[in-house]
Amino acid sequence: MPKWIWGLIAGLVLLGAGGAAAWWFLAGSKPLLVQTATVRANGQGPSADVVLQATGYVTARRSATVSAQITGTLTEVLIDEGFRVKKGQVLARLDDSGLKASLAAAEAQARSAEAAVAQQRAQLLQAQSDARRQNDLLAQGMTTRQAQEQTATAVVAHAAQLEAALRQAEAAQAQVKLARVSFDYTTVRAPFDGVVTARAAQVGEIISPLSAGGGFTRTGVGTIVDMDSLEVGVDVNEAYIAQVKPDMPCEAVLDAYPDWKIPAHVVTVIPSADRGKATVKVRVALDQKDERVVPDMGVRVSFLASKGKQPQAAPLPGVLLPPEALVQRDGGNAVFVVADGRAEQRAVKLGPDVGKFRLVTEGLKAGDSVVLSPPADLKQGSNIVSKD
Repeated sequence: MPKWIWGLIAGLVLLGAGGAAAWWFLAGSKPLLVQTATVRANGQGPSADVVLQATGYVTARRSATVSAQITGTLTEVLIDEGFRVKKGQVLARLDDSGLKASLAAAEAQARSAEAAVAQQRAQLLQAQSDARRQNDLLAQGMTTRQAQEQTATAVVAHAAQLEAALRQAEAAQAQVKLARVSFDYTTVRAPFDGVVTARAAQVGEIISPLSAGGGFTRTGVGTIVDMDSLEVGVDVNEAYIAQVKPDMPCEAVLDAYPDWKIPAHVVTVIPSADRGKATVKVRVALDQKDERVVPDMGVRVSFLASKGKQPQAAPLPGVLLPPEALVQRDGGNAVFVVADGRAEQRAVKLGPDVGKFRLVTEGLKAGDSVVLSPPADLKQGSNIVSKD
């Protein structure tokens, strides 16, 4: 075989090896897309006199699913999510044709009863006039006592008939009121001022105050929440519940607005514990009302020592780490810290839980950016890019 062919083969082998090495280098250096979070010191953000912290949710003390008091077909729905409504405002209307006819019939019956009363009253007046004339004639000896007694009896009879007609008229008026109340039930109104958070029915659907089953009947038009009644419900570990007192000052921080501290205070400690979670529910009132606060938002509450008193407990030293950042590496707890676009694996030492966070006493410092839910192929020195 000519020498030049051997040289060509050797060149091709070297070129292939170089390409494979380049592919391996580029593939290995391709950055991983990860989500990161910045850790903060325990007690950072709230006041320095924090007794303890707990997590919970924003709840509404005044919330109602509005429904009709009768079963009927919706002809109008005048609300949608986000609408602000006033007490007594019309939210929806049901088909009222049948009840309108019933009301008209009741009103006609009432008018007929009133006419009967007028007729009986006129007859009573006539009977009374006849009785007076018979009394005068009897005194002059121009009539018999029997005729005079008959006219007196007629007065009593017509008075009784008038009384019966009056009672019938009252019954007819009661039927009118009943028909009018039933007719008014076709209009669904807001029970209080609030904001519509859910619209549950559409025009043409049947609505009923009772569930008919089968999913074809709606039990409500929508849900209204009184935003002025919003408060926070948190679960406090029963080991620390003795530190929480009514009217105790607090600071609330919404998960959606981590830099916004809302002054608050304890309303009450609910006298019931959750045996499964070993927690006690605490109601916390927000001292500031704001449109950014909406029901079911996650919130972290810091309970503060009362003014003029020493804190009952101080925040433990360390940083607060989201639990999803923890991984097991080399038989211990570790996290990956972002350093100059690369992952740096660090062993950490954990303390007790602080709300929904893990307290890290060694291995991290406030301000470090850690990788959340690290992928299995993430290792020391890996190139990473944050999603944020």
